[in-house]
Amino acid sequence: MSSLNIMVIGGGASGFFGAITAAETYPDATITILEKTRTVLNKVRISGGGRCNVTHACFENRVFVKHYPRGEKPLRSLMNQFDAAATVAWFEKRGVTLKTEADGRMFPSTNTSETIVTCLLQTARRLGIGIRTSCGVSSMMRDEKGRWQLHLLTDEILVADRVLIATGGFPKVEGYDWLPEQSEPLLAPVPSLFTFNVPDSPFLSLAGVAVPDAKVSVVGTKQEQRGPLLITHWGFSGPAILRLSAWAARDLADATYQFTLRVNWIPTLNENELRTALQDFRQQNGRKQVVSQNPFGLPSRLWQALIQESGILETQRWADLPAKPLNRLSERLTNSQFKVMGKSTFKDEFVTCGGISFDGLHPQTLESKAQPGLFFAGEVLDVDGITGGFNFQSAWTTGYVAGLAIGR
Repeated sequence: MSSLNIMVIGGGASGFFGAITAAETYPDATITILEKTRTVLNKVRISGGGRCNVTHACFENRVFVKHYPRGEKPLRSLMNQFDAAATVAWFEKRGVTLKTEADGRMFPSTNTSETIVTCLLQTARRLGIGIRTSCGVSSMMRDEKGRWQLHLLTDEILVADRVLIATGGFPKVEGYDWLPEQSEPLLAPVPSLFTFNVPDSPFLSLAGVAVPDAKVSVVGTKQEQRGPLLITHWGFSGPAILRLSAWAARDLADATYQFTLRVNWIPTLNENELRTALQDFRQQNGRKQVVSQNPFGLPSRLWQALIQESGILETQRWADLPAKPLNRLSERLTNSQFKVMGKSTFKDEFVTCGGISFDGLHPQTLESKAQPGLFFAGEVLDVDGITGGFNFQSAWTTGYVAGLAIGR
């Protein structure tokens, strides 16, 4: 009997992981990775500022999956097969140690993504996996023997017994047109993980100012997040904004990225508590200037901007501050509102919400229910995580699970 011929479409993290797992599980199989662009593992190379945020140091899967706006439930059972601890062990076994940073993100201890790229490439070559670049697939269909015929953009036709789709997400639904029909509908892709453009923001001149803890919400929805916020020369970024963009991805797409953002700069206090704190501070620091005395530890440039926005003069002392501007300041601190007019991609880490529905796949193998012999892994699936190593972990997990099952 001739050996199994497996084609992996997509030379990214999940494609390599699926191919390597398949090669280690089915040593007699012939395995080839087909990559549309000229180079493989491009996202691995550029992610995390060129350091590659491999995973996150959270080793309780129940907690880990809470970091996925989409895909939490299917990932919980998939991670029983391969989780963050397994990822750390997998790389260590192949000579790559990972280190954990204060926020839980895990990087190669060499601090360069090339370490991960080299590890994956060397492992694939050692296992005899073929790698073909500039090799895009335009369509695929079954022949009379039930095998897959892959039609390349170059008019070449390749034949495979099993196929793993690991192409990453597509920005538009048409990007999925070359795939065979699935039993479940495709969930239309929309962007996730992006920053907010606020062209009329009075704070654009404060670009680079970071607030360690702020609460951000989308007015008119229940979407809110809390965490570090960064003021940029186009609007807002930072972990709180990126998390909000991920969890609210569908709502914001429906609003065509035009909405009102509410920022509470002092999320530890509600408006009444804040008013009391301001009154107390005023009584104790009456002779001092408002602009120079900041009771909440906010960055001084931001405090000065909020003072100005509240109509308080630079020379104003706390004791002489009338009730109206004090109320305005209280409102600005807990309920600043900004008109968002669009989004910007976060660095080069393009992430989509949407893709192939898990409902159309066998939950323990990621094989298509409608198309036996067709498997899916990585971001082509309707799974996406927030920043911090979660998107790579879902790539390793789904690639491993598909690779393990593909030769059965």
